[in-house]
Amino acid sequence: MSSSSSSSSSPTLPSAEEVKAEVVAASKSTLSGLRSLAAGGVGGVCAVIVGHPFDLVKVRLQTAEKGVYTGAIDVVRKTIAREGLTRGLYAGVSAPLVGVTPMCKNSPHAPSPELKRIILTYPNFTVAVSFWGYDMGKSLIRTFSPSAPLTPSQPFTIAQVSFAGFFSAIPMTLITAPFERVKVLLQIQGQKTLAPGEKPRYSGGLDVVRQLYKEGGVKSVFRGSAMTLARDGPGSAAYFATYEYIKRKMTPKDGNGNPSGDLSLTAVMTAGGAAGVAMWIPVFPIDTVKSRLQSAEGRPTIGGTISGLYRSGGLRAFFPGMGPAMARAVPANAATFLGVELAHKAMDKMF
Repeated sequence: MSSSSSSSSSPTLPSAEEVKAEVVAASKSTLSGLRSLAAGGVGGVCAVIVGHPFDLVKVRLQTAEKGVYTGAIDVVRKTIAREGLTRGLYAGVSAPLVGVTPMCKNSPHAPSPELKRIILTYPNFTVAVSFWGYDMGKSLIRTFSPSAPLTPSQPFTIAQVSFAGFFSAIPMTLITAPFERVKVLLQIQGQKTLAPGEKPRYSGGLDVVRQLYKEGGVKSVFRGSAMTLARDGPGSAAYFATYEYIKRKMTPKDGNGNPSGDLSLTAVMTAGGAAGVAMWIPVFPIDTVKSRLQSAEGRPTIGGTISGLYRSGGLRAFFPGMGPAMARAVPANAATFLGVELAHKAMDKMF
């Protein structure tokens, strides 16, 4: 009797067919994740390639002394004449390319597929830790807000999405600040007229880090971190909130007002482009201060940088390069989505 009781309570081992099915399912899931990772990487690289010249023009306008350039077109013309097309407009591109880590990762609290794709258009979101910060922000809302969604099917409010976006910038600053410092220094060094036989100060990204560390240690490498957070916090909040708002407005709905389908690629691009523009509006003056702070010689302070900018041109001195920054949003979005779609199609043919 005891033996029959023991046999009835023992766990049932899965059959060979069940084990095989589980292995196949796990393999497909892993392959799908790797394909998303690869496609996201291609999209991120495309965004950097298309968007970097806009960013370079922005930074040079922000950091140049008054009267050096008459506008964005003048920056492009003088940069190409002095440094060439590729070497000039893509100075410093190594830093954002290294930072482009695909974010299409599978997680139980991952953002929507549209958000996974659109988020690749903003360089400060091209590292997987951005999703971790965004998810942490939503977790805090679920923990402390009485109005938080109780189930995954319930959407967050726009204000809650904005908070999660702001929170995502906090851990991201540890990654973006040094990359931004390296990028800015490489972008502006081409403006200096070199004497015959003189070489540029920096030979590349690693050389920038090496020299900065030698001059001032880790503090020098991370200079501008406070302004990076001051920019990316509100900027990320505006970005996520704008994208989510437009996405909800453009999502197809049935007669009862419930979502009845996914956004088209054109609609996603429209929402992403608008979000990219909205991101810059509240924080561009902060970005100008950050660029000046990270490119200055010696030991500049935030207060000294702000007062110096104001003395040089009043409030207008905080907005040079805003046009190129906003103009970047649409082509960078298009390049991202094109890269992701082409990568998926190529992998469909290969596998």
